[in-house]
Amino acid sequence: MRFEERDDPQILKPTDAVIRTVATCVCGSDLWSYRGINPVEEPVPFGHEYVGIVEEVGAEVARIKPGQFVVGSFFASDNTCPNCRNGYQTNCLHREFVGAGGCQAEKIRIPLADGTLVATPDLPAEEHIASLLACSDVMGTGWYAAVAAQVQAGDTVAVVGDGAVGLCAVIAARELGAERIIAMSRHASRQHLAREFGATDIVAERGDEGVARIKELTGGIGADRVLECVGSAQSMQQALHATRPGGNVGFVGVPHDVQIGGTELFHSHVGLRGGPAPVRQFLPDLIDRVLSGRINPGKVFDLQLPLSQVAEGYQAMDERRAIKAPTARRAVAGRARRRLRCAGGWHGQPPAPGVWCQRRASP
Repeated sequence: MRFEERDDPQILKPTDAVIRTVATCVCGSDLWSYRGINPVEEPVPFGHEYVGIVEEVGAEVARIKPGQFVVGSFFASDNTCPNCRNGYQTNCLHREFVGAGGCQAEKIRIPLADGTLVATPDLPAEEHIASLLACSDVMGTGWYAAVAAQVQAGDTVAVVGDGAVGLCAVIAARELGAERIIAMSRHASRQHLAREFGATDIVAERGDEGVARIKELTGGIGADRVLECVGSAQSMQQALHATRPGGNVGFVGVPHDVQIGGTELFHSHVGLRGGPAPVRQFLPDLIDRVLSGRINPGKVFDLQLPLSQVAEGYQAMDERRAIKAPTARRAVAGRARRRLRCAGGWHGQPPAPGVWCQRRASP
């Protein structure tokens, strides 16, 4: 873990914006690299979730203005191409990964600002910051899991995964009208939060035992919709086998070693849809639900740390001592005075996980 000086982010294209982050956080998907499962050969800035205040915009940015509080997605999109208009902004023809520059920092550059960022009507109250930060990824991703599975009123929904995305998927299933929500979790604190978010049942078993338990709860048939929020081979098989014939799986966990045989899928009569969540599609609605008090996904943040202690956030999440760790939490009003920092990681020799955090020099 180290901090290094970096230059302040600059407007590189006329469609860019630079924002001062009010809050950023560690994502569960960051742990794939932290653990060495994703090979990272050199120091790379980390982080792709953010909310903040716009400080500067490029000459072609018309909708987003300096001084606005904004929430953005982890993929930058123009929000005008055919894929964006069809609701899949993460497949924008001009997309850029916002996390490439590292969003665990005090200032970040956002490409395609007009299409990527959504401004709140006013500067939000402090109690809404965490939930708005959740909307930039985990709440939007959990929502997409439910949308991809076509959750509707009266459904029985099972959620595989009790991390931040899985817990937010419970919220999404409830908001979309599910009558019964089965959360699969073996951790008491996460079980409690799942119930607070709307889960009606808890299944602690995994694998074949977990599938058997869900079928026991559903009259031997399986759930109408299953939301897969992990990305492992076991979680995908568990989701597929726990879904009733004619039901759907929405999968949003980043896949690692996941293989599904065509013959198995053919005979299951189960529909699959997933991929990188088009968070930008859902942001206006999710922001409204947060500001109106209807949802509070910010409760998934259960470890508050300054950015200088981001390594502890990674370690706590890796060891499952924390669901999700926010960093770089600052006041909404006023300008940042601290130097900029961002986090990243690499795995080489020795193979033990490490985190790299750079520091940008501010004038």
